[in-house]
Amino acid sequence: MIELGGYTPLSTVDWPGRLAAVAFVQGCPWRCAYCHNAVLQQRGPGAGPSWTQVLRVLERRAGLLDGVVFSGGEPTLAPRLDAAVAQVRSLGLGAALHTAGIYPQRLQALLPSLAWVGFDLKTGFADYDALTLRRSSGLRARRALELVLASGVAHEIRTTYHPAWVSDQALVETARSLKALGAGAWVLQRWWPRATDDAALVGGWRWPDASVLQALRIAGPPLTLR
Repeated sequence: MIELGGYTPLSTVDWPGRLAAVAFVQGCPWRCAYCHNAVLQQRGPGAGPSWTQVLRVLERRAGLLDGVVFSGGEPTLAPRLDAAVAQVRSLGLGAALHTAGIYPQRLQALLPSLAWVGFDLKTGFADYDALTLRRSSGLRARRALELVLASGVAHEIRTTYHPAWVSDQALVETARSLKALGAGAWVLQRWWPRATDDAALVGGWRWPDASVLQALRIAGPPLTLR
């Protein structure tokens, strides 16, 4: 089935407004320097429970939860994610997805079965390859975002911000792209350090200057800071 790197039985933040379990799918082909779940990047068996074990827990909690969020890693990497989503829905639970849009075609096939998508928009599309260390990653992300916006599925578009990785210019370009694509809202969320992060990096975090935030609000869809 799917390889899990972890499992959270109850979350109030991974699917806004819903009580959800979170299944962290093992594996991601991108190598973003600030990845908070870098331990999940490596493909193969993860440290989490088996999907069969998770299903047994979900069967007992079906009346207590609103749904299950498939997170990662990059969950659309898993070839059998569609089957796992179908199993969740057969329990009367909603299925949600956290994705960076790495596999647009797989995402397109999944969208009709999803109740919500959390789309991780990294930076301006032209700056993707330098951030992910993978070619054509910006093209993939743009196509995937277009699919989400056209699907009618409830979603949240969010960008994790640190000035060391996302420049002011990239932010403005992101805002313009989102507005041109018809996005209804955008969340800029702060980067949270890991225990292994350099002290200078941690001390270097800040929100964009007020003038930049104003430019984002003019150029893009309604903006929320989180």
